[in-house]
Amino acid sequence: MPFSTNELLAFVTVIDCGSITAAAEQLGQTVSGVSRALGRLEKKLDATLLQRTTRRLRLTEDGELFLGGARQILRAMDQAEEQIALRRHQPAGRLRVDAATPFMLHCIVPHIAEFSRLHPKIRLDLSSNERNIDLLEQHTDIAIRIGALEDSTLHARSLGSSAVRLLASPAYLAEHGEPLEVADLSRHRLLGFTDPEILNHWPLRHAGGELLKITPDLAASSGETLRQLALAGLGVVCLADFMSGSDVSAGRLLPVLSYALAPYRQPISAVYYRNTSLAARITSFLDFIAQRLML
Repeated sequence: MPFSTNELLAFVTVIDCGSITAAAEQLGQTVSGVSRALGRLEKKLDATLLQRTTRRLRLTEDGELFLGGARQILRAMDQAEEQIALRRHQPAGRLRVDAATPFMLHCIVPHIAEFSRLHPKIRLDLSSNERNIDLLEQHTDIAIRIGALEDSTLHARSLGSSAVRLLASPAYLAEHGEPLEVADLSRHRLLGFTDPEILNHWPLRHAGGELLKITPDLAASSGETLRQLALAGLGVVCLADFMSGSDVSAGRLLPVLSYALAPYRQPISAVYYRNTSLAARITSFLDFIAQRLML
């Protein structure tokens, strides 16, 4: 008996999401509906694809073998859908986009409603990771990366660059005073990243050059977390304008040591594997975002 697209999609989504409940939420279906689709698929194949326990799901040997074929079938269907849509000048299909939380929240999310109106046939999956991910392993089509690129196997498109500034809240400066020289930072509470270490090298002119290595008094893995800590008056932070520009304009954060900033801008790039079946979706998204960013 042939299996249906819904059954294949349920199986693959459960694997990608890690649970039937999460897959049901992503697919907009009930948990029982997804569970029944899996049951029908296993019955048609006369094979157990997933071992289910109260805590986790695990692929069986048959499941691992079938997963690759299921993905190929769904990709082929996406490609066929896009080819038909292209004839009507409408890119279509699923597009998976990953970006660090600050960039996702401040530069992508505000424009998604407009993008969806312009490209109603493109189904966006958005994810946030603070570290660089493996696009193939995470089933991601586009990743937005901040900083210099290292992976030469990926195709890249520049989306611009963003200035960085040292910032602190008015409340923090009122309590602790404003640092007037770079050396004054040693008497202040500094907010920095847990990793990568390079993000704790602030672009400040001083006796040792144009990068000042700081040791954070309070560290976080996400720039958005550091932004919130700075807004709460917990210290001095170095952030890109794309996430803090509105705070500066509104006076929620104030620039400090502006005169000592070295001329540095963080590159912002989109990376992806060249795939002709995805070309229209990728181009549509990147053209749209690049025009809205104007970095």
